[in-house]
Amino acid sequence: MLRRPIVIANWKMNKLPSEVKRYIAEISPKLAVYPHVDAVLAGQDVLLNAMVTAAKGTAVEIGAENMYWQDKGAYTGETSPAALADLGISRVIIGHSERRNYFRETDEMVNLKTLAALRNGLSPIIAIDEAVQLESLNDHAHWIVNQVVESLKGVTHEEMGRLMLAYEPTAAIGSGQAMGPDAAQKSLRVIRQTVADMFDQDVADHVRVLYGGSVKPANAYELLKQPDIDGVLVGDAALDAATFIELISLAEQAKRNL
Repeated sequence: MLRRPIVIANWKMNKLPSEVKRYIAEISPKLAVYPHVDAVLAGQDVLLNAMVTAAKGTAVEIGAENMYWQDKGAYTGETSPAALADLGISRVIIGHSERRNYFRETDEMVNLKTLAALRNGLSPIIAIDEAVQLESLNDHAHWIVNQVVESLKGVTHEEMGRLMLAYEPTAAIGSGQAMGPDAAQKSLRVIRQTVADMFDQDVADHVRVLYGGSVKPANAYELLKQPDIDGVLVGDAALDAATFIELISLAEQAKRNL
């Protein structure tokens, strides 16, 4: 099944509010050339209002990089999913490897955030990471399966149509060296099969699964040619507007040539 490709820019803790309008103004007219690819920009909280404002009337979707699992309350410094939805945010990254590593987010926390996002009408992009040191392929597969199962507890068949899963091999994040396309395909196939085992084959056939980790124009096409890679979650390379559009173009070419 050919699923709609998607390219997500994760700006992380980069960009200033004063830079947002120019970036979106540069990419938005060019997206019309690639109507079959979804384009998402995810920014830090302080940028989101400017991003939503600049993206109005364009094909650009705006996402958040994180959120809390409570809608409101005495949680100083956290971000409410209800507030994100009210602002006009459509998607949110949950469980990025940097959140798991630096802020000790657990699978249970990722699950709570996933359910809260869905409850508030947001579409979660659930990141599945990979430990740097795994002794065998069986350990590797078990690690992935466990994260998928724990992250999706309590999610319904219908809600699966609103979320995505993004595989991030930890060693590739920020390293400049992406995982090889064949190895990435095998890992994403494990994720899709786990979804089939948890729900059914139809849900697995429709859910979009992405690859993230040192994605750039030099490797994006071969990654996106893989049958189970429906899109890419891009960090540093997406900070440049022209490069982001190049990745959109490569996504459309790769899926057209399948």
